[in-house]
Amino acid sequence: MEQILIRNLPEGTKAILRQRAAEHDSSIEAEARAILAAGLAVDTPTLVDLISMRADADVDFEP
Repeated sequence: MEQILIRNLPEGTKAILRQRAAEHDSSIEAEARAILAAGLAVDTPTLVDLISMRADADVDFEP
């Protein structure tokens, strides 16, 4: 599993994440992960992207 550290968030971002997490009964980290995943879901990886990934990358392929 990969990890990132995001610095210099705009003022109030953490408070908004905390509020959304409470609304979804989840943690701030889980809420941020869901938002990132949803934002990136619109970008479909190309065959070149998939071929150039590390061999141990966790990729789900649809049938």
